[in-house]
Parts: sequence; C-alpha cells; structure tokens
Amino acid sequence: MVLISTPFWHNDESMDMDWFPLWLSLRVALLSTLLATVSGVALAYALANGRFRGREVLDAAITLPLVLPPTVLGYYLLVVLGRESVFGRIYEKLFGGPLVFTWQAAVVAALLHSAPLLVKYTRAALESVDHSYERAARTLGASEWKVFWRITLPLAQRSIFAATALAFARSLGDFGVTIMVAGNIPGRTQTVAVAIYDAVEAGNGALARTLVLIISAIALAILWCANRLGPRQTPA
Repeated sequence: MVLISTPFWHNDESMDMDWFPLWLSLRVALLSTLLATVSGVALAYALANGRFRGREVLDAAITLPLVLPPTVLGYYLLVVLGRESVFGRIYEKLFGGPLVFTWQAAVVAALLHSAPLLVKYTRAALESVDHSYERAARTLGASEWKVFWRITLPLAQRSIFAATALAFARSLGDFGVTIMVAGNIPGRTQTVAVAIYDAVEAGNGALARTLVLIISAIALAILWCANRLGPRQTPA
C-alpha cells in the first residue's frame, strides 16, 4: 500500500521546510522515554531482585517487542487501543475522542518500541551493582525503599542514563508501529521517519536527504552521550 500525503517541502524561492515532523518526533520520543524510564526502572528492579513465580515469563513478555515485526506490534496495539476495545472506549469517554490516529498513539507506539530495551539494560545494571553495600545498609536498619534510592540507584545511575539515551534514540526512529496506530496525517501525526518515507515515495530526494542527515546527526549525538554516560571502564 502506497501512502500519499500532502508534501511539506514548498518549491518556492525560499525553499521553506515544515519542521513539524521533526518537532513531533522529538516530543513523542521525550514523552515515551519519560514513561519508559519510570515504568522500565520499576520493572527492571522487580526482575533483578524479585523472586516471584512467573518472573522469567514476565521477562520474556517484556523482551517480545524486540523480536516481533513492527506490523505485529502495531496490530496488537490496534486491538488493545481501538475504539471497540475496553481501553479504547474508556479513553474516548474520558477525553472525548479515540486514541488511535493521534499523536498520543504515537507516544504509546514509541513506548512499546523502546521500553523493552531500557528494561533489559537497566536490569543488567541493577544486577551488576555490588550488593555488599546494600546488605550493609540493611544491617544498619535502612528500609528497602531507602536502600534503592540511596545505594542501588546511585551505583547504577550511569548505566541507567545510558539506557535512557538509547531508548530515546529508538523512540525517535520508530516507523512501523507508529504508522499503524498513529497513521500518516501531515501536521498531526506525521513523524520524521514517516516523512522520510513520504519523501522517497514522492521522489523528493533533496527532502529525504535533508531529513536523513538531520535525524542521523541527532542519533549520533545521542549515541555519543550514551557512551559517555555508560559505566567507566578502569584499566586492568
């Protein structure tokens, strides 16, 4: 299926470009990363420290979006968030309109696309913490909540920051899941990845190259930050 939308590169003398897809992508990536960080750290802590039945099943379910095709993930979201679903009806009743084919749906899509990566990296970071510090704090009477905030989190924070940066980059580049649940509506739900697809389909190589270079530069900067934020390696 070929997606057709209104071109947003105006062939006038000023060659103005509509920056909406880029700003929308940045907003979607920021919101989804915030949600992924809050929920991801909690899930990673439960997986790293919990001893409950079904822990590995939960871990497999969280990892599943990393291996499933984006179209499959998009279909699942359409079923869960659609107007005929329980969640969809509740959302529409609360906010006066459906969730699908809105920029908020793009946030949900980016969250599903990026959160598993953050959970996996954060779990590894929490499991690599020297637990002798945690045991010492408990011996001194610290509660589990205080141990987490004062001991565990500070020791793992560099790795968690790096995982957050990678999740942001992954959210920024989502295409398959986003286009299925948010669509391709110029000025409303068209993210930069979808805009690049449109430009290529329309034969607008100049626009495609411009957007590709911009998003590549942003992604490179994020990856540089992730490497800088990662755990410092001490020479042997």
